[in-house]
Amino acid sequence: MADAALEQMYQEVILDAARHPHGKTDLAGDGGDEADATVHAAHEACSLARSRQFNPTCGDEATIHVEVTKDEPHRIARIAWDGQGCSISQASLSIMVDLVDGRTVEEAMDLFRDFHDLMESRGEGLSDESREDALGDATVFQGVSRYPMRIKCALLGWEGLKDSMARALAAQQ
Repeated sequence: MADAALEQMYQEVILDAARHPHGKTDLAGDGGDEADATVHAAHEACSLARSRQFNPTCGDEATIHVEVTKDEPHRIARIAWDGQGCSISQASLSIMVDLVDGRTVEEAMDLFRDFHDLMESRGEGLSDESREDALGDATVFQGVSRYPMRIKCALLGWEGLKDSMARALAAQQ
């Protein structure tokens, strides 16, 4: 497939994921923010945490809500988000939810690192095909990695995922 056709397909996947986001919910009606003492996990055997992320460069913002099981291996029992921003940030959040929901924290962190490396590739992609395969639809952001100002948009949700998982695990201590 020609580069232009491939780029067009990637843009369509990003736009579709932004128009029909997975995991997006109204978190304001879901117990408030992470500082609210009334926040409770939907699953009794889980700890939860939220992370609010903001990109001052373009105004994208997202709150990522993660519930992590207390039993080992720690697993993401629920992930949801709320926020607004450009189609890149919204699509990245949607695709991230599909990738990490139900996975162990370790698997989610592997995907986090793979996506970070993809964003650092400056459009070249990952040299390890198995890492690209693991990212699934998230590989559509390879083209975004050519534009340093857009990389932050794509990483917004992933940074929130990492932070909220760390908070959830710390709450278990």
